[in-house]
Amino acid sequence: MKRTNIGGQAVIEGVMMAGKKMYALAVRTPEGTITVEKNHRDNVLSRHKLFKLPIFRGMAAFVESLITGVKIIMRSAQLAGMEDETEEEPSKFEKFLLDKFGDKLADILIYFSVCVSILFSIAVFFMLPVFIGSLFRPILPGTWALGIVEGLVRIVIFLLYIWLISKMEEIKRVYQYHGAEHKTINCFESGDELTVENVMKHTRLHKRCGTSFLLIVMIISMVVFFFVRTDSIVLRLISRVFLVPFVAGISYEVIKWAGNSDSPLVNIVSKPGLCLQLLTTKEPDGSQIECAIAAMKGVLEDEGEE
Repeated sequence: MKRTNIGGQAVIEGVMMAGKKMYALAVRTPEGTITVEKNHRDNVLSRHKLFKLPIFRGMAAFVESLITGVKIIMRSAQLAGMEDETEEEPSKFEKFLLDKFGDKLADILIYFSVCVSILFSIAVFFMLPVFIGSLFRPILPGTWALGIVEGLVRIVIFLLYIWLISKMEEIKRVYQYHGAEHKTINCFESGDELTVENVMKHTRLHKRCGTSFLLIVMIISMVVFFFVRTDSIVLRLISRVFLVPFVAGISYEVIKWAGNSDSPLVNIVSKPGLCLQLLTTKEPDGSQIECAIAAMKGVLEDEGEE
């Protein structure tokens, strides 16, 4: 099986595939055609020497993937015709922002969305478990037990969040495109020709999936935070927030290792994430696979098959 650094993301009515230097976005338009757009990856952080080092490169990749992800989702909505359906007269506030920031408004909104997403994730998945775990402190034998309870609460909240999202009818097509993305990458890595028939035969699960990454973040955080013990809820909150980038960096290295190995140990480590993908991916139809193939070929045209 060939190895590739190409990864992807499901978007609105389409798929994005990304290589080392550029990405290709393929979206099904309202007319039924597939529009493919290519752009260079804006890896500003990754160019710095510090962020080429293990763990630190994971921190950079996490932030950059969030920024790129928001950009392509907004763009896919435009290409899919969703903005045309809801287009209306700008409000006074929107006109004020346009007059104030002009062409820079879109970038400002993207970075604002990324900041809100990060803050929300930290609040729900890192700070909330601290408060819930503290409720059990009177009956726990020590801070070591408190760390375990907090970690278990964090994983439960994450799994509940994923389960609730998977029940939303609006997200079903996105999850189908997610499955198409994985099937296409698996087909390419197996050496099969990229056709709808060949792609359809492959599994919709993949070890380098973002879902697996997030689950590993939850597990790694449980291990890391176990060694940061204190009875002070304030110090626990501060330590969790400051260690989030470190946890993300370690998790990136684990995913990178898992994606480049088929050892028995890797298969065991990858199993929980693959099981979770049964919720975050759905079986795609042929038209969705066509989008994923178009995105993959868009990257391969410029970056080859490495």
